[in-house]
Amino acid sequence: MTKRGSCMKNNIIVVALGRNCFGETFPEQKKNVKKAAQAVADLIESKYRVVVTHSNGVQIGMIQTAMNEFSRLDSKYTVAPVSLCGAMSQGYIGYDLQNAIRTELLNRGIYKTVSTIITQVKVDPFDKAFNNPTKIIGRHMSKEDADTEEEKGNYVVNDGEGGYRRIIASPRPIDIYEIDAIRTLCEANQVVIAAGGGGIPVLEQGTTLKGASAIIEKDYTAAKLADQLDASTLLFLTETNQLHINQGTDKEEPIKRITAEEALALTRADHFDPITTQPKMEASISFVTSAPERRAIITHVDNALEAVKGKTGTIIRS
Repeated sequence: MTKRGSCMKNNIIVVALGRNCFGETFPEQKKNVKKAAQAVADLIESKYRVVVTHSNGVQIGMIQTAMNEFSRLDSKYTVAPVSLCGAMSQGYIGYDLQNAIRTELLNRGIYKTVSTIITQVKVDPFDKAFNNPTKIIGRHMSKEDADTEEEKGNYVVNDGEGGYRRIIASPRPIDIYEIDAIRTLCEANQVVIAAGGGGIPVLEQGTTLKGASAIIEKDYTAAKLADQLDASTLLFLTETNQLHINQGTDKEEPIKRITAEEALALTRADHFDPITTQPKMEASISFVTSAPERRAIITHVDNALEAVKGKTGTIIRS
């Protein structure tokens, strides 16, 4: 296990960008990352050190679909492993993000290097998730194509729309292999983009790291990244300003400030969507209870700095 180290604990923020910060096409992503870049620049301008991580759910599915279709058209080429698709998504999302952040900083007269690190994350080969896949990925398939996938040993699920989708495991992150490089860049006062899409899941085989057929939930890796950097704040930027309890009822109310114990009770009472919100709450609880004087914040990308100042968002403390 990599040792935890400090990167000016009192002013480091790990920013986790949700899928709404990117869109579903290349043009949408190029446009949407400008808003994310503004949020990051606001924090940097306020003297915070920022490490960025991000979602890649749409992008990794798009890459895998494209690579699979290519292999269908030309039998010389094999299907791309999910881990390789994850690496590709880190590269091209990071490319758009780092350029957008660099431009926004330069426009404000701030000169900082912005770098993307292709990041591998250790997972346990005996993680129960490998026997209970939950992450949907790739294109819609016919029944015939789904049967072919199952013959290959892959899992598929009926998508409820008359088609089928592949599902893969989502194991928990254990360690981030490139954490020392990330920490070094952070301590050099540079902006780092790392562990995109939860990181590339890998298994240790002697001295070799072998990609796993899995997608790690990026919220859990964001918490692991923040913990290993000994950050003071884990900031989830989403499409909602605050979380709510009793959503959609006449008893709906926003969650402004909450303790980890209260957050755990609400999570156990099934107040949060198990796909979108619950992982953020579980990641937040894990992060804030791992060391004193930590907080996790969930808010809209437009309100990042205001939330960090404590003026809005949902704030979780130990």
